[in-house]
Amino acid sequence: MAEARAVDFRGRPGEAVDQINAWVKKETNELIDSAIDGALPADADVVVANAVYFKGKWEVPFKKSLTITDKFHRLDGAAIDARFMRSFRPRHHIACHDGFKVLRLPYEQGHRPASPPSLFSMCVFLPDARDGLWDLLDEMASTPGFLQDHLPTKTVRVGKLRLPRFKLTFSDSIAGVLRGLGLEVTFSDGEADFSKMVVDDGSGRTLSMSSLVHKAVIEVNEEGTEAAGYTGGVMCGAGPMRPPPVLVDFVADHPFAFFIIEEMSGALVFAGHVVDPSSAAGALDDDDDVVDPSSTPPRDFAADFFDLEMDEHHLGIMGCLRVLCYCCICYYCMSLICVGFRNLVTFLLG
Repeated sequence: MAEARAVDFRGRPGEAVDQINAWVKKETNELIDSAIDGALPADADVVVANAVYFKGKWEVPFKKSLTITDKFHRLDGAAIDARFMRSFRPRHHIACHDGFKVLRLPYEQGHRPASPPSLFSMCVFLPDARDGLWDLLDEMASTPGFLQDHLPTKTVRVGKLRLPRFKLTFSDSIAGVLRGLGLEVTFSDGEADFSKMVVDDGSGRTLSMSSLVHKAVIEVNEEGTEAAGYTGGVMCGAGPMRPPPVLVDFVADHPFAFFIIEEMSGALVFAGHVVDPSSAAGALDDDDDVVDPSSTPPRDFAADFFDLEMDEHHLGIMGCLRVLCYCCICYYCMSLICVGFRNLVTFLLG
């Protein structure tokens, strides 16, 4: 759903920022508490924001008593301590492919005795090689339909299953990524014109996008997943499956990619990759597993990959992100438009 609010960007810019931040904090269940850091541009006329929040409990939770500390092998060859969730269930949804495996972990839906099948799942793409993440992502980016074609369709017998707990955060401008996808006009003062969104104030000024900031947080633990994403813009003037072995091991002790998928539509809700699940300080406290933001080099994967997967019903927030929010507005997003002295006329989503 969408809502519009009139705010005074010129006379009370601080109050306008507080309103936007409060809205994002509420819609993301306080996972993201600050959407706009600092002051807005002096010539800001419109702020467009959308937020998505997801909290899912595993269909079968991991037992905390089984979680252990073990080594996770980073891309630079270093082995660091991480907290690994373990499962001793005899069967899991796992697909074995040449060079990688895919684990599907369904989320619980409802609490009724005869609840429907889970509509959401996390799918973990684990390369066989410890340094194979970039090659796997490049293969995804170059192959249309790769994600859907390689998801598990049945359960297999499992030997070892280990998945690290992790909490990842990302915050950055993604205007450059969108320009790289061909959206140059959107950010051009001379060519872009979003004036039809507002009532003509007689100034003759056009509206263009000056910046686009994306923030995302995701946490995975024994109980399930909690995730949130915020994106805000300011306008100023498949290969064949090989037979699995008798027992399949899925030990995610090296970098992997993950996707949260809505299964009825196939839509991606969140996506990202884990290269270091430990805390920056090396501690392994229950609430302090944060990724080192300097541990991943920039990549061109996301722009190519989501260009293949996106259709006209979905807005992809694309970029080489540690946590990438693929925001399906027609299903999940709440949107807020704050308009200054130029009043909103229409806003249509979906």
